[in-house]
Amino acid sequence: MKQIPNLFTLLNLLFGCLAIVFILENGISFDTDGLFFSMPQEIWMGSLFIALAALVDFLDGFVARLFKAESAMGAQLDSLADIVSFGVAPSLMLYQFLRLSFMSSPDAFHTSMIWFAPAFLIALAGAWRLARFNVSNPSATHFVGMPIPTAGLVIASLPLIYWTASSRQMVELLLNKWFLYALILIISALMVSRIPFMALKFKDFSLKNNLPQFIFILIAILSVLLFAWLAVPIIFVAYIILSLLFKTTHT
Repeated sequence: MKQIPNLFTLLNLLFGCLAIVFILENGISFDTDGLFFSMPQEIWMGSLFIALAALVDFLDGFVARLFKAESAMGAQLDSLADIVSFGVAPSLMLYQFLRLSFMSSPDAFHTSMIWFAPAFLIALAGAWRLARFNVSNPSATHFVGMPIPTAGLVIASLPLIYWTASSRQMVELLLNKWFLYALILIISALMVSRIPFMALKFKDFSLKNNLPQFIFILIAILSVLLFAWLAVPIIFVAYIILSLLFKTTHT
């Protein structure tokens, strides 16, 4: 029974590895004249496996508490799995988007790797965030710095928004290298910051003690109903704003 939570954690790692396979397996498509076309739609499978990794990442903690099987080894294993599923896999997804953003230039195939390297700041910042978490005393009410699964899920939404966007402007924005660089810097900075981000845990069922959580859930539901996949970045921004508005003191 004590190893069941660790099996969930390993499943998280497996899903992260499968996400990487789909992200890298599907290169950039070209039309019959050899001109740039688009990123293959199958890359959404990478997004799916990152989402599944997030699901089992939530469940392993729940199962550990259920079986009273929390352990130091489980905590370390969880971090190792998270860096792959929500650090390396999203970094490679951004790497593919950056490749795509440079394909419109005449010398696209001679673009230096230096231009693509910033994508891996996500993995580096995530590793820093996890290492700091492992040597700190976690709070029940907030996280110090944005949790790495949040970062991974936001990035995983990009291919889904790309393929379901109803406006050309949205597609062009996602293929703008300066937008991608800004997104990388913002998410990385939020992970390594010491900003307290609210934990989505309910103290009880009262509105008074859980106001930010209830507001967040309401925004999330309305966003999904109104904006489909575009709801993910909206929910992400709402999470940041609510965390700042209901900021708690921390050590």
